[in-house]
Amino acid sequence: MSTPFLWHNGRLVPWADATVHVTTHALHYGSSVFEGERVYATPAGPAYFRLADHTARLFESARVYDIAIGYSEEEINEACRELIRANAMPSAYVRPIVFRGAGGLGVLPKDGAPVDVAIMAMEWGAYLGDAREKGADVCVSSWHRPAPNTLPSWAKAGGNYLSSQLIAAEARRGGYDEGIALGHNGLLSEGAGENLFLVKKGKLLTPPTSAGILAGITRDSVITLAADLGLVVEERDLPREALYSADEIFMTGTAAEITPVRSVDRKAVGAGKPGPITRALQDAFFGLFDGRTADRWGWLEAVDAPAAAAHVRASHSQPASMEIPA
Repeated sequence: MSTPFLWHNGRLVPWADATVHVTTHALHYGSSVFEGERVYATPAGPAYFRLADHTARLFESARVYDIAIGYSEEEINEACRELIRANAMPSAYVRPIVFRGAGGLGVLPKDGAPVDVAIMAMEWGAYLGDAREKGADVCVSSWHRPAPNTLPSWAKAGGNYLSSQLIAAEARRGGYDEGIALGHNGLLSEGAGENLFLVKKGKLLTPPTSAGILAGITRDSVITLAADLGLVVEERDLPREALYSADEIFMTGTAAEITPVRSVDRKAVGAGKPGPITRALQDAFFGLFDGRTADRWGWLEAVDAPAAAAHVRASHSQPASMEIPA
């Protein structure tokens, strides 16, 4: 999965040289926040999908955990663009990550402990393989998402994904492609790494952002595209049995993009194959990248777009006690 270069603490470095010490705080306590972004090959060249929105959420996640990123949002955006140019990639999956570095083993890091910032770019196809075309087989997991005011679900933090690992591992052991978690109240939440949509009588239903889910950027994009297609979308609490009576189900995420679900707990969804509304949304979504869908929302940003800020600093990121940039 390696590429020639990564971006690490303000400079491009060879992949093998981007290392951290075993005392890194995030390794012991999960104190990291990150993003997943995609660069698509378009007729106009490689372009990021909603780069600014992903970077804004990275800063929001860091603010929740009082982690000082030490760079501005535009500096991170330009570093993302610079990395794709340096690696000469027509398309990519990109992973910016911010984490507390080597600064002691206490649960709370010492004042002045470093914060590392890195960005990786790699080739990564469909997250669930051919499920994007044929539909995924999923199960409802025995693991639930944390209750509100325990782990903040809106923050895309490394520690949150321990829950996702349990959900995904249980699903794979049972022979499924993915697992779906219920919330603390027994109502539908989300997949291990995806948001969830159901189609019932031509209407899209999706759990609300209060259901212990990550407020996904692809989820938001699908809601916007659905409205553009004249589809009604309702964000509301949904019981588990709604999965078994849905006409169609699909999952969304930067990695998963729009992935249909063909069965839940070995019960067929609809006709047991991707349905017409799911296909229409896939066409609208992927049409953004080949020109079939007009980008009226300004979601695509060319990698070769000029930087709006000064050149990214080559210094190490600032101490965690520093005020977080807006």
